[in-house]
Amino acid sequence: MSSRVLTVPNQLTFLRLGFLPFFIISIHSRRYDIALAILIIAGLTDALDGLLARSLNQKTALGAYLDPIADKLLLSSSFVVLAFNRKIAWWLATLVLSRDIILLTSAAVILVVSGYRKFPPSIYGKLTTALQILLVFSVILLGVVDWRWLQHARNALVDLVTAFTVFSGFHYCFTVARRLNELPESGKG
Repeated sequence: MSSRVLTVPNQLTFLRLGFLPFFIISIHSRRYDIALAILIIAGLTDALDGLLARSLNQKTALGAYLDPIADKLLLSSSFVVLAFNRKIAWWLATLVLSRDIILLTSAAVILVVSGYRKFPPSIYGKLTTALQILLVFSVILLGVVDWRWLQHARNALVDLVTAFTVFSGFHYCFTVARRLNELPESGKG
């Protein structure tokens, strides 16, 4: 993995990070049309930066860290500001943020105890993130349109996000515990 910084994929990730304050402001101001446009552009740049990193052979260590951070900041801030606007329940925003804090804490423990280790997200974590994105998208879209079927879909997504957030959080904790248990005694501190 290269150590270059200003690759095209990294620039797209920086652009996505630059969208973040405008996204938060537009939701807070209840300009869901603008928030929807920013969310769509952010999604497109996310897909494009991954595609370009692979096709142009521009994968970098910075991009490997920065891309998921940009995604998580966009998603976490969405839940918080949508909860402030009473578009998502506070209990759900708290649940999502608590899981993220647990994941970050677990990753920090692994880093401290054993040094850097690759710890790719599980299929449950990826599915949870996809469902969270769909929920945020549906809530923002409902701020623009009033489709009855979308209201039902949003309600179903709340249930799915709740279930998968809890399940994937526990799954991650058990996986971390198992991996830490498998470390040689000298690596445990």
